[in-house]
Amino acid sequence: MTTTTYTVTGMTCGHCVSSVTEEVSEVPGVTNVEVDLATGLLTVDSEGRIDGSAIIAAVEEAGYGVVTPS
Repeated sequence: MTTTTYTVTGMTCGHCVSSVTEEVSEVPGVTNVEVDLATGLLTVDSEGRIDGSAIIAAVEEAGYGVVTPS
């Protein structure tokens, strides 16, 4: 299992968290998504390595930005 953390920008409420969680969960290979509204941290667990651009695209599809993966 692989865990990657991203910083999401622009989230202001629980609906924002739900939107990001839903979009990122649809990326193939993702097994778990956790979003912390207070810190903006998005933690993604996956079966193996996932192209970060797919995660970033999913966050952007939800209407938010990503600072940088860590």
